[in-house]
Amino acid sequence: MNKKQRHCGFSLTEVLIAVGILSVGMIFVAGVFPAGIYFTTVATERTVAAIVADEAFAKIRLYAIENPAGGIDFSTGGIQINQLDDFNDVLQSGVEISAYEFVYPSANTSAEKQYYWSALCRRTGSDPNRLVQVTVFISRKVSPNLEYLDSSGSKVVGRPMPIRINVGGVPGRNNELRIVNSNRKTFINDGYTIVDDATGRIYRVLERYRDNPDTILLDRKWEGSNKVWVVPPPVTGSPPVPHGRYPCIAIYQKAIRF
Repeated sequence: MNKKQRHCGFSLTEVLIAVGILSVGMIFVAGVFPAGIYFTTVATERTVAAIVADEAFAKIRLYAIENPAGGIDFSTGGIQINQLDDFNDVLQSGVEISAYEFVYPSANTSAEKQYYWSALCRRTGSDPNRLVQVTVFISRKVSPNLEYLDSSGSKVVGRPMPIRINVGGVPGRNNELRIVNSNRKTFINDGYTIVDDATGRIYRVLERYRDNPDTILLDRKWEGSNKVWVVPPPVTGSPPVPHGRYPCIAIYQKAIRF
């Protein structure tokens, strides 16, 4: 008695369903890779930023204490109590710091440099106290051709630096600020970090409103002055116009007694 031969296999519908499920899974797997690359980059930047900050604080001590010209100027008109000033501006006259000192690594080589630091200083007490609040900004320059505004905002330099910007409160909203400098409203954007000029308090910018670009939302109640410091994005053109990636990757503070 002959038995009929049976052919077993998958139908076209089953194959299509399996391919569809596999495609959906591959889409989710592919989406994980960009996120992994991003978080790896952030982790690397923050690790390097901590090292750069340690080097920056060490150099600040070196130039302010051991320099023959006298280091930080605690006299009238020198370092202030109620405002932050660039580290270069609070040094005694005659103290000059090479541009390579603000780069990491600071060796004078032809190798491309990516990480830079800038420091703001504020005296926290009377002259005998000699206690200084030092705020260090760590920034990354992603391309050697990028240019930035200096701390005065008047000229273009080759490294990211913090700039002082005038701000004002928003009536009835204690966690919002209005950018008074209309030509600098694009210097502060979502995710940026700002530092109060009078106290050195650090605030995170949650959002710059699209329908009202002069106003920014902070992560907590504003208890500062009418000026803030921020590292603006790189500039291009004439006059310089901000564009591109936010360069500041970390801000560190330390009270140092000189």
